[in-house]
Amino acid sequence: MMKMEQPKTGQGFGQAQFLAEWSGEGGPLTMWWSLAVLVGLYCLLRWYRERQVVSHLQDKYVFITGCDSGFGNLLARQLDLRGLRVLAACLTEKGAQQLRSQTSDRLDTVILDVTKTESILAATQWVEERVGDRGLWGLVNNAGIFHPHCYSEWLKIEAYVDVFKVNLTGLIEVTLSMLPLLRRARGRIVNVSSILGRLAFFGGAYCSSKYGVEAFSDTLRRELRHFGVKISIVEPGYFRTGMTHVAWCLERLKQAWEEVPTHIKEAYGQKFFDAHHNGVKQGLLKCSTNLNLVTDCMEHALTSVHPRTRYSAGWDSQFFFIPLSYLPTSVADYILTRSWPKPAQAV
Repeated sequence: MMKMEQPKTGQGFGQAQFLAEWSGEGGPLTMWWSLAVLVGLYCLLRWYRERQVVSHLQDKYVFITGCDSGFGNLLARQLDLRGLRVLAACLTEKGAQQLRSQTSDRLDTVILDVTKTESILAATQWVEERVGDRGLWGLVNNAGIFHPHCYSEWLKIEAYVDVFKVNLTGLIEVTLSMLPLLRRARGRIVNVSSILGRLAFFGGAYCSSKYGVEAFSDTLRRELRHFGVKISIVEPGYFRTGMTHVAWCLERLKQAWEEVPTHIKEAYGQKFFDAHHNGVKQGLLKCSTNLNLVTDCMEHALTSVHPRTRYSAGWDSQFFFIPLSYLPTSVADYILTRSWPKPAQAV
């Protein structure tokens, strides 16, 4: 007489039951698969939306500040090759002439000092004469300066004022002056901030000005949404431009230290300055030379049907500073300052 085989129990049955429960309806595995599918669909949709390009680019005018060199100069040439009508604002006639010699007849230049109201008003009138009823499609607020790469206490108040005049007050005044033309075209505003406008840890005046750019941009974006004007913020990491020229920056740092009051020099000490000087030098030498990482973000903000609100430009920005900005403050402080030298009178 044959014996009926009994159901097996034990480890094998336990594993099967565990897998069935894990992957069954409502189980954790199903949940993670669903989440992965949703994330994949979101990324695919975002990729598709961001690839859609605005039509009739050859008829659109873009005004860019700070085109003598750096990001502004490269962007002007890049957009000119793309076929847009570029209105490039330079601080000097020399910079304007050099740019015109490298571009097509579509590009036009104007001299602009963003710290002077009369210069801004004259540039606005100049732009209006060229764009006419079509309005201004794009405004790129790129002009900016950096104070000596030193501690906030070493800077004179004049350095703070100068940085704010260019990086923030000038940007705001240019934007407000151009707004009627931008509303007419339902255009775009691209404000160049910095990763130091997201995570402040060096250069008190510069960081403060860029935090102001972020706040102004966020406010303006919400205020202008019903007019069809879109605002994007570009946050570059560290790049090799005129503001980060090694010899020039180190000379300005040395000059700032020489002008520091005696009691502040005693508090920090010469050894501290020497270590800081070397740290700044090493940091400047590591700046990226691929400026296209920034200008490509600017171009996308101007030409995409669906531009991003924020662009993080540069590998350091995307994979170090942005993640760091989400960490607890105490952790971020430790990571950023652990290698800094100690002042002579440190407690």
